[in-house]
Amino acid sequence: MEHEVVEQMATLGDWIAEGGVVVLSGAGLSTDSGIPDYRGPSGSARRSTPMTYQTFTGDPVARRRYWARSHLGWRTIGEARPNDGHRAVAALQQQGAVGGIITQNVDGLHQAAGANDVVELHGNLARITCLDCGELTPREIHGRRLDEANPTFAGVALAFNADGDAELADESLDGFTVVDCESCGGLLKPDVVYFGETVPPHRVTRSFELVESARTLLVLGSSLTVMSGRRFVLRAAKLGIRVAIVNRGVTRGEPYAGLLIDAPLGIVLPHLVALPAA
Repeated sequence: MEHEVVEQMATLGDWIAEGGVVVLSGAGLSTDSGIPDYRGPSGSARRSTPMTYQTFTGDPVARRRYWARSHLGWRTIGEARPNDGHRAVAALQQQGAVGGIITQNVDGLHQAAGANDVVELHGNLARITCLDCGELTPREIHGRRLDEANPTFAGVALAFNADGDAELADESLDGFTVVDCESCGGLLKPDVVYFGETVPPHRVTRSFELVESARTLLVLGSSLTVMSGRRFVLRAAKLGIRVAIVNRGVTRGEPYAGLLIDAPLGIVLPHLVALPAA
């Protein structure tokens, strides 16, 4: 490992040992679990644009095709398991160094690793919500209903995206049957925030509260390209709160970072857990 990175990790270890750390995580943290990120080294190139809320609710054909792709994509996302990075964050939290966690990810892997006080900014693919009555359904139950409604569906994914949307050949999408809410017959969607949809205000408020109470904001695996996550870095910088970023490749948070480590999270984070507490 490069000498500069070793020195940076030592500095980050000192910051973490002081406590008061809030984590902001992005897709790069889950790549070692087999989930591709959006823009980093393991990112998958999309052949189609991400689903928007307006298209999902207004276009039945697009919605059917989305559900076919999402149903297949869930087979990969749902089987993903926490990696060393997730476990390290949970361990640091259990040690008292890390407080709350804000994640842009929708895979639930922080909680699966044992973390708590996790704000899921963009929701969680493991839940299905009814847009009419608001009922939440576990993805496993919804998946069984889709299997029953589509006994001959045999789509093969060409690629997977971090939001659980798989890329499929057009012929695999035709004829897929969508199921509606069992309680009210309403429209179902994954309980995640689509493009064109706003993050629920209570999640944003809670995230700002965590950031404003932090001594250090630790950004893990995020390019901070979209404002949804970058706004918390901007708030921390405005308040004079230290910002540390561990990410592979370019990040738009660089101008605000007191510490920027371009190294694999699966190496950096477990090393930090092994450091002695203050």
